[in-house]
Amino acid sequence: MPNPYSTIFAAPGAKGFAAAGFVARLPFAMATIGIVAMLSQARGAYGLAGAVAATFALTNALVAPQVSRLVDRLGQSRVLTPAAALSVAGFTGLIAATRFGGADWMLFAFALLAAAMPSIPAMVRARWTALYRGTPKLRTAFAFESVADELVYISGSALAVGLSVSLFPEAGPLASTLFLAVGSAAFILQKRTEPPVQPVARDGGAPAIALRPVQILAFALVAVGAIFGTAEVTVIALTAEFGDAAAATLVLGGYAVGSLFVGLVYGALRIEMPLSRQFAIAVAIAAATTVPLLFVGNVPMLALALFASGAAVSPTFITAFGLVERLVPAARLTEGITWVTAGIGIGMAVGSFASGWVIDAFGAGSGFWVSVAAGAVAVLTALVGQCSLSAARRAPTEEVTACA
Repeated sequence: MPNPYSTIFAAPGAKGFAAAGFVARLPFAMATIGIVAMLSQARGAYGLAGAVAATFALTNALVAPQVSRLVDRLGQSRVLTPAAALSVAGFTGLIAATRFGGADWMLFAFALLAAAMPSIPAMVRARWTALYRGTPKLRTAFAFESVADELVYISGSALAVGLSVSLFPEAGPLASTLFLAVGSAAFILQKRTEPPVQPVARDGGAPAIALRPVQILAFALVAVGAIFGTAEVTVIALTAEFGDAAAATLVLGGYAVGSLFVGLVYGALRIEMPLSRQFAIAVAIAAATTVPLLFVGNVPMLALALFASGAAVSPTFITAFGLVERLVPAARLTEGITWVTAGIGIGMAVGSFASGWVIDAFGAGSGFWVSVAAGAVAVLTALVGQCSLSAARRAPTEEVTACA
């Protein structure tokens, strides 16, 4: 049986934009936790670090969909170039302010500017859709992207923390900024795979977030993102408490391995169960795996618990983006994907801030209570939203049907 993933790269230019997109999206995972790692070491306060990281992530979650909305109307290259340039400038200022002792307000100001960072995962998926719309290869491509996203989320976090802990506090954000600059430039220069602007998109219309399925998926992934953000901050605090701060990199790396393996297998399967039900089951498993994190007492236990937790994440992403592709009109696809991706970013920001506050107030081990609470919210959202996710179907126009 041929490898289903190898077939999607047969199209001219597919390997190029996928590779460039992988590099350019690394900052999405590295930026938030990199800010936390940088400022917690340089300023010695998890509260400030979490607040600055939350400022960046929450602002980006609101700005990125607007950038993608412009992309749907004007095209990728015309919008991504200035957006990426503004973000690189913001990150550079944030690094400099940290390095040279800038005032706290400067940290927040540069974090706001850095939030212009565009959603590269949405741009890559839009290119896959332009190549394989209406064919079985599109599902395989989306599964591949979900696995790549998950690898980026966790391995990028491990890289950011590892660089900042092992070299100097600003090393993680510095690497993230370089990845953003180089990866975005390489992605933008590949014009032949850039999706054409569709006529409906030029005329404006209601934003994708007005669609009920997008609202449900985005909110559910806010909760899932909070699990990520909490895990990242709490791992840093716990490994330091256990006397082995450098182990945070390996622990977060194990999170990535579990997710990558399960994601590759799950993405290659052809499951007959409805996507909405698959999504609910995946979210429930992800939530259940947060409970053992409350009982870890050393680094090996922490690594094992996070490995199991990571294994449950990729199916959540694969099913969520599969639902977006099915339920969002083609002319709003980039924006729709970005809103769902933004949910993850918002959740990571909330998780980082909440767990940072909990850790400062109650100790490192208490941070995982935020993960447990977020998991419960994710499950409730997925269950309540089953009707809309099951009944809605993408229509040829901007209209979609919804359950009563």
